[in-house]
Amino acid sequence: MNGYGERNSYGLGEHRTLKEQAGVHALLPLRIFLGVTFVYAGLDKLTDSAFLSATGNGSIGEMMRGVRDSSAIPALVDLALKSPEGFGYAIAIGELLVGFGTLVGLWARLAALGGALISLSLWLTVSWQATPYYYGNDLPYLVAWLPLVLAGAPLFSADAFLAARRRRSM
Repeated sequence: MNGYGERNSYGLGEHRTLKEQAGVHALLPLRIFLGVTFVYAGLDKLTDSAFLSATGNGSIGEMMRGVRDSSAIPALVDLALKSPEGFGYAIAIGELLVGFGTLVGLWARLAALGGALISLSLWLTVSWQATPYYYGNDLPYLVAWLPLVLAGAPLFSADAFLAARRRRSM
């Protein structure tokens, strides 16, 4: 069952072993963690007036200027520095949309791809200089998004609900 009374893509009906249930639900903790984290990160940025400034302590502009010469792609930082406030809002709103899409499971693969792209851009700019590389947190986030890009949200999601509704109407 996919959470809406339909058989899931694994072909499993109502009688599943614990191992089968664990396999079917394996991505839910990851989905919840990434969704909540990205919603929180977006809200945190949007409510921090210092972050959404071009200059000053804790601002997106100062952070971008600070990482420009040590980033993997300085041109990406230069692009962000053309409008630091706009870039800050874009990241924050992107994180909110990705987080909500992931939690609700609406266009889950697209939301996960957005999360992966945000994490990739932050890894190549903000946390690129972290040594050793595993001290930077953006690379693990990038890797964590990949299973959701591949699998989407087959359970307890708007996508699964809409797919089941489409199947019933055919």
